[in-house]
Amino acid sequence: MGDSNSDTGGFYSGLGIIMPPPEGRAFFHKFAGRLSDGRLIIDFLCENLNTNYLTPYLESLGPNFSNGANFAISGSRTLPRYDPFSLGVQGRQLFRFQTRSIELTSKGVKGLIGEEDFKNALYMIDIGQNDLVGPFSYLPYPQVIEKIPTFIAEIKFAILSIYQHGGKKFWVHNTGPFGCLPQQLATTSKNASDIDQYGCLQSRNDGAREFNKQLKALCEELRDEIKDATIVYVDIFAIKYDLIANSTLYGFENPLMACCGYGGPPYNFDPKFQCTAPGSNVCEEGSKYISWDGVHYTEAANAFVASKIVSTDYSSPPLKFDFFCKT
Repeated sequence: MGDSNSDTGGFYSGLGIIMPPPEGRAFFHKFAGRLSDGRLIIDFLCENLNTNYLTPYLESLGPNFSNGANFAISGSRTLPRYDPFSLGVQGRQLFRFQTRSIELTSKGVKGLIGEEDFKNALYMIDIGQNDLVGPFSYLPYPQVIEKIPTFIAEIKFAILSIYQHGGKKFWVHNTGPFGCLPQQLATTSKNASDIDQYGCLQSRNDGAREFNKQLKALCEELRDEIKDATIVYVDIFAIKYDLIANSTLYGFENPLMACCGYGGPPYNFDPKFQCTAPGSNVCEEGSKYISWDGVHYTEAANAFVASKIVSTDYSSPPLKFDFFCKT
């Protein structure tokens, strides 16, 4: 459950949209429903388990749900709860999928998930960035921060709802340093006092840090509340910020510039001429850019983030990702 950071094609399956090249060029060699030149973090995590990539819940043609389903939709937020495709809507889709899958499995239908499988499944939640980005465009910092508890409450509601439906294993990603995104840097009026040592928007990243602080506290609270559940909190912000701060050390270039966009340096982002639009430009294939289109990461950056996730150095508690497959 989540937004475009984890969406493997739900948004595009639902709307029937096909994106033109160079989307997907690095791995799939065609558009594969992902807003990237290749694989997402969630794809690399699936590879770590030697399992198939997750099929979007909304994929109607040839879906494979034998190893799970993906309810993440690009652009999703925690609120409003009933807006497509908010976290609440994704939760209701999950419960409908659960009911229907168990019903069909009991009748002998293959390729779905049985009742025990839902109890043993790992439920991943990766959402919150869009909840913060939107308000920052029209509200001052203090008013954005005041909204954060309502976002956290929705995540708590989602986790407890899944728990009440039998789920006991949760993997929760915090939100990244969106103040370092080329989109934010190119479209935000800023002054020197709001730029940190790496060229990112300090206020945006401080907002992300506050969100993450409250999300971590929620995970700690829920561990006490539902003691028979396992809840892993993963510090995606720390991984991504380290990548940007030490991009040269890790072999990356132009950490604040979109590979695919319009306008050239310093950010190569223009909201009127985004990636794939006529007149846009794209970096050479194989270039080690962090940002793909100004908002989403490249496959190379996603691979880096995934490698840090599976290291357990950024997880609390520090459980290996395949821990849930062995218990």
